[in-house]
Amino acid sequence: MQANGGADGFWLGPTLIDHVTTDMSVYTDEIFGPVLSVIRVESYDEALELVNSSQFGNGTAIFTNDGGAARRFQNEVEVGMVGINVPIPVPMAYYSFGGWKNSLFGDSHAHGTEGIHFFTRGKVVTTRWLDPSHGGLNLGFPQNA
Repeated sequence: MQANGGADGFWLGPTLIDHVTTDMSVYTDEIFGPVLSVIRVESYDEALELVNSSQFGNGTAIFTNDGGAARRFQNEVEVGMVGINVPIPVPMAYYSFGGWKNSLFGDSHAHGTEGIHFFTRGKVVTTRWLDPSHGGLNLGFPQNA
């Protein structure tokens, strides 16, 4: 590692920032890397409002032994990736980098089925094959006598 940003660049090891407040740049700027910011709140409702009022919606996690609180959180929180008792809500590349709000650029995600749909061109074909013993062409339209 070179501290001066030489040919190998900079490297930051896993970092935990505790007692973060909403006016700190680590909260107001979306950062990527091995960084965990801990914001302490007094209640579930305060935590939910904190996450949902953010301009970003990349991911969040809840740590609890209360299954009801976990289910409520996964249904009420407005982010693209939710971890319940896991700090990283995306365990493998198949699941898209699924941010919401200002954490998403464009209208689809890069991985998973949305990535496949983005890089492929769909085609719909509708066919109908009649039994040859019926004879003639029957398009199935109503007949007026």
